[in-house]
Amino acid sequence: MARTMWDSSVGKKTVMAVSGLIMLLYLVVHMIGNLKIYFGAGEFNHYAHWLRTIGEPFMHYEWTLWLIRIVLVVAVVAHATSAYQLSRRDIKARPTKYVHGRPRASYATRTMRWGGIILGLFIVWHILDLTTGTVHSGGFQEGHPYQNVVDTFSTWYGDVIYIVAMLALGLHVRHGFWSAAQTLGVGSRTRDRALKATANVLALLLTAGFIAVPVGVMTGVVS
Repeated sequence: MARTMWDSSVGKKTVMAVSGLIMLLYLVVHMIGNLKIYFGAGEFNHYAHWLRTIGEPFMHYEWTLWLIRIVLVVAVVAHATSAYQLSRRDIKARPTKYVHGRPRASYATRTMRWGGIILGLFIVWHILDLTTGTVHSGGFQEGHPYQNVVDTFSTWYGDVIYIVAMLALGLHVRHGFWSAAQTLGVGSRTRDRALKATANVLALLLTAGFIAVPVGVMTGVVS
């Protein structure tokens, strides 16, 4: 039954919707946590340490954090796989262009695929930069996330990569939230306006909230 569901386009869209909402929830929490950087190194580093002790003493050190990471990895893989397979089906179903032009889609809709690729590449870079320190500039300091963040956004390329990715994220959320609502049957003619407004607000808040961190470093407010 699960196999039949997965093989159908409806099943893949449902997987995309659910996995997308899981990632959206994480992004909202992650953005709020990131903004703690404006309260100083002590507050931000304490928050980063707390993430590793969630659930103690019932959960061992970092166990809850690793569970969250595993759920996110599964969500990202499921989301990307569904998107790729649905895209291939669309191409096979219509290998040639339409004779008559189709209605022009929104910018967010037309850039969903490229936005997904940009975000996928960014996730890899972000992990290598601030989690493992592999590509980090200025010397990665284990246990000093505040200084690591300041180091990253003290470089022009660190700012450019992050800001471009967050703009892509905003467009992705703006279209993806509304699409997920339609897939899960929440949308209707009477709710569409409210859902689109919610999608716009979420996209704006997430984009502004995440970009506020490199802007804070660039302006010297965070140093």
